[in-house]
Amino acid sequence: MNNLGSIKDPKLTTLEEAIQKRLSLKKANQTFVLTNGCFDLLHPGHIFFLQEAAKQGHVLWVLLNSDASAKALKGESRPVLKEQERAFALTALQAVGGITIFNSKRLTSEILSLKPDVYVKAGDYTLEALDANERTALEKVGAEIRFLPFLEGFSTTKLISKISKAANTF
Repeated sequence: MNNLGSIKDPKLTTLEEAIQKRLSLKKANQTFVLTNGCFDLLHPGHIFFLQEAAKQGHVLWVLLNSDASAKALKGESRPVLKEQERAFALTALQAVGGITIFNSKRLTSEILSLKPDVYVKAGDYTLEALDANERTALEKVGAEIRFLPFLEGFSTTKLISKISKAANTF
C-alpha cells in the first residue's frame, strides 16, 4: 500500500475546483487549454505532448481517466498504475497546470462545465476520430480543437510489451 493518498497536491482538484480555477482564468483573460487521457506509464511521448500542449495557452488542464474509466477504454489489464499514482506523476510536470480525475468513459459533461478555450490531442487523432458527443460539446462551448505533433515510437502498449519481454529474460 502506498501513501500517495495522504499527499495533498494543489494541482489535483475536484471538478468543482477546476471550474473555479477556469472562471478565474477567464476573468484574467488567460487561455485555458484542456486535454485528457489515461497517461498510464508516463513516457517521453506523453511528456513531449504535454509540453507542446502547455504552449497552446496560459494553463494546461488534464482530465485524467479514473481507474474504472481507463479499464473500460483499454481493457481488464489496464491501467498498470492506479489513478493516484498517475496523477502524482503528472502533477510533477511543470507543463501541467492542474489535473482532475473523471470517472466516465467520455468527458462530455466535463467539457460543458469547464468550457475550454482550446482542446488538444496528439497528432495520431483526427477530428473524425474524436468521440462525436465530445466533439459536439467542444463545438458548443466554442473551443478551438488542435492536434499536436507527437514522438513516433512511444506508446504505453509498446512499453508494456518491452517490459514483459525483459521480465521473461530473468
